[in-house]
Amino acid sequence: MTKEPDTRTEGAQANGQFATFFVGDLFFGVDVLRVQEVLRFQQMTRVPLAPEVIEGLINLRGQIVTAIDMRRRLGLPPRLGGHNPMNMVVRTDDGPVSLLVDEIGDVLDVDAAAFERPPENLEPAARELIRGVYKLKDRLLLVLDTERTVELAAGRN
Repeated sequence: MTKEPDTRTEGAQANGQFATFFVGDLFFGVDVLRVQEVLRFQQMTRVPLAPEVIEGLINLRGQIVTAIDMRRRLGLPPRLGGHNPMNMVVRTDDGPVSLLVDEIGDVLDVDAAAFERPPENLEPAARELIRGVYKLKDRLLLVLDTERTVELAAGRN
């Protein structure tokens, strides 16, 4: 596995816009240019023998898209019954992937001065998914590394 500390954080440190979402009480952001679309819950087809983090496949206007349950990916408890997840479809190097999240937030403009790298004492599994943190007025925005998030070999299977 190649290490890319400089290129991964340079983009996150620039002023920019992030599409935000919630998973539990965690507040995440993805570079708005990586987001293809946001959808309500879609019917899914389960995939036998797929890693546990894969909820299934969705048909997005004829394109088959893998849906990853972010609660499972982050090791959080399951969603309460009756609460369907939302789909944030992001572009990755391998094509679009749907991140199943609890709630969609807003698009935020962030200032590079508010950016910090992930703390060294963060659990390694969490550190690999977080590019950094923006300090906002009332909370912290965790910048999600979408490429590493969809790498299922390194994730919780």
